[in-house]
Amino acid sequence: MALTTFAAIDVGSYEISMKIFELAKKTQYREVNDVRYRIELGAESYSVGMLSMETVDKICEILEDFKRIMKEFGVTEYRACSTSVFRELKNPTVIAEQIFVRTGVHIDILSNAEQHFLGYKSIAAIESGFKKMIQKGTAILDVGGGSLQVSLFDKDALVLTQNLKMGSMRIRERLRELEKTTRHYDELIEQFIRNDLDTFQRLYLKDREIQNVILMGDFLTDTIFKNDLTDQIITRQEFMHRYEETVGKPETVLAREMDIDPEMASMIVPTMVIIRSFIGIFNAESLWAPGVSLMDGMTYDYAEKNKLIKSAHDFENDILVASRNIAKRYSSGKNHIQGTTALALAIFDGMKKVHGLGQRERLLLRIAVQLHDCGKYISISDVAECSYHIIMSTEIIGLSTAERHIIADVVRYNNTPFIFSRVFEGNLGVDQGRSLLIAKLAAILRLANAMDRSHYQKVKGLKAVLKDRELQVVVDSDEDISLELGLLSDKVKFFEDVFGIRLVLRRKRK
Repeated sequence: MALTTFAAIDVGSYEISMKIFELAKKTQYREVNDVRYRIELGAESYSVGMLSMETVDKICEILEDFKRIMKEFGVTEYRACSTSVFRELKNPTVIAEQIFVRTGVHIDILSNAEQHFLGYKSIAAIESGFKKMIQKGTAILDVGGGSLQVSLFDKDALVLTQNLKMGSMRIRERLRELEKTTRHYDELIEQFIRNDLDTFQRLYLKDREIQNVILMGDFLTDTIFKNDLTDQIITRQEFMHRYEETVGKPETVLAREMDIDPEMASMIVPTMVIIRSFIGIFNAESLWAPGVSLMDGMTYDYAEKNKLIKSAHDFENDILVASRNIAKRYSSGKNHIQGTTALALAIFDGMKKVHGLGQRERLLLRIAVQLHDCGKYISISDVAECSYHIIMSTEIIGLSTAERHIIADVVRYNNTPFIFSRVFEGNLGVDQGRSLLIAKLAAILRLANAMDRSHYQKVKGLKAVLKDRELQVVVDSDEDISLELGLLSDKVKFFEDVFGIRLVLRRKRK
């Protein structure tokens, strides 16, 4: 059986780590090596927004060592990622380029939504436990160095994900001086994060019941609970017992007891306070700590995309559900969105030979349809611009920043004149390939949206058939659609200009 040896590298806030896996079709992947180097990148990133030359030198040394190890293990594919520690630099792309030139290792700077989607996939890799648990109200807590991500599930669907800037290292850096002046550091942290917790509870929990809590990452399982976990379950009582034993101890004592670096020990108390606070607002009785990390999610994602494994969970649906919940938050019309989605996808699927787009672009179109009206919540007269800013200000789990920008532009140009020269000259900060994708998706959205101009879903069905350079669109409707057809002329013109084909609209014969 052919094996693929894959390496996942995480350039994190407090360490640079690499896991090597062996992957084979139709079998579970196997971890064969785990290497970690302690380096406090977050201390510089979160405080001054820059990495010193000495720190960059050290990163390069570590990555060169990783390359040597990968060669020894016969690694054929790898992926290196960084998260908030690079995102919050003033010059992240410059640093990433310097590292690439010196080591040949390309570092993907993940958006927050991408990062936590991969983290969520690492838990989903444990399919039996995850699948069963998310049938009921479940929260995933991912406490990182720079931020905290909270994701809520119910009935096998992701219903909410929210990022809070209360990572363990960020809290430590902000309160480092104040810590010296208090006897109760844990109470100081509680006060520091209380407002964000209250806001989260008021806006997103309300009457939602959370029965299960999953702790993402391997920080706790490698430190506080290293010798205590047999079934990966921590009861509320066990957690509170360890909490009371831990929060009053100095970093030096924690470091000695846990056999860890004092700097890592300094993040124990902030992490414990964050988790205890969420256990309180969820009223959870137990926590599941599977001990997986971002690197496990990167590997699962690679194996899934290369058809080495088939997931029992529909991750694409999670992205769509998250988008649907955003639309719901801004009171978008449910029936109009459903009707327009069906029309847009029928057009997209009927002209695959012309647009040359794939399943990922189809997903972006679906999300654009769901969010194209969200700006009406702010202004009915300036829907396009308001929708654009809502989308750009809202994280959508599983999407990169570039993909979110594409969706926002598609929605903006649903109602705003699309000036080819302006877009293709790069004045929007996008390359020509992305500009053309925006034009294609906007042309389809305009056409589908116009066919439900009345929001009455008069068009019950649509069939798009491509013949030579002509797209024949057969519309099925028993109602008077003169309004919809009468307002299509400018949409048709733009559509034909973008795709270079003739569009012919016909009604289905009865």
